[in-house]
Amino acid sequence: MTSQTQGIHQLLQAEKRAKDKLEEAKRRKGKRLKQAKEEAMVEIDQYRMQRDKEFRLKQSKSNLSDEIEEQTLRKIQELNGHYNKCMECVMKQLLSMVCDMKPEIHVNYRATK
Repeated sequence: MTSQTQGIHQLLQAEKRAKDKLEEAKRRKGKRLKQAKEEAMVEIDQYRMQRDKEFRLKQSKSNLSDEIEEQTLRKIQELNGHYNKCMECVMKQLLSMVCDMKPEIHVNYRATK
């Protein structure tokens, strides 16, 4: 009878140890899941910051390109104004050079008799 009691007692102890091991495994699993979530959140935050930085950089470049485009248009208008202002004067000079011929003898010409 005592051997049966001892066997039952041993079985109960083994069952208790198995239950303790299962509980410990569940705690470790829960702890690991929590740690994995924290690691994932850190990665997500880093990725979000990186993408936000890239977005701000692109946005600033976009503003910069708008500013450059505006400066270019101003410069084109300025050059067109100078062109229109000087065109008439230059055309008169060119036409006078072509149309107003003054016949002269070349300096190297030698009259031969």
